[in-house]
Amino acid sequence: MSHHDPQLDDPSTRSLSNVGDIFADISRDLSTLIRQETELAKAEVRESATRAGTGAGMLGGAGVAGHFVLLFLSIALWWGLGSSIGRGWSALVVAVIWAAVAAVLASMGRAKLKQVKGIPQTTATAREIPDALRGNEDKR
Repeated sequence: MSHHDPQLDDPSTRSLSNVGDIFADISRDLSTLIRQETELAKAEVRESATRAGTGAGMLGGAGVAGHFVLLFLSIALWWGLGSSIGRGWSALVVAVIWAAVAAVLASMGRAKLKQVKGIPQTTATAREIPDALRGNEDKR
């Protein structure tokens, strides 16, 4: 009959080698977990990148198709106006319309770019790190 030693269950009587073994096991398990999580993250990033690349390619194709739609609509407008005001003048009218669209889009784009603030919160937090490490985080 095996006899159970109650001293083995008492944390105060465990030997230091057992504690060392426990820490070694924890360290090994944590290392394995981190390695597995890293591999999982790499696989997920690869899958996401593949999907993003496919999506970007499709959006690029949609952009080219949209360009052709605008091109042929412009040709149709030029041709339609040409029967009443002449082909030369109708081409000029279509060009002026596109110049106006380009000017409006450029102006709106410039205004949006001026609103870009970058990453203000991250920049502010990063500036506080050296002070925090020195224990002076409240001195700003």
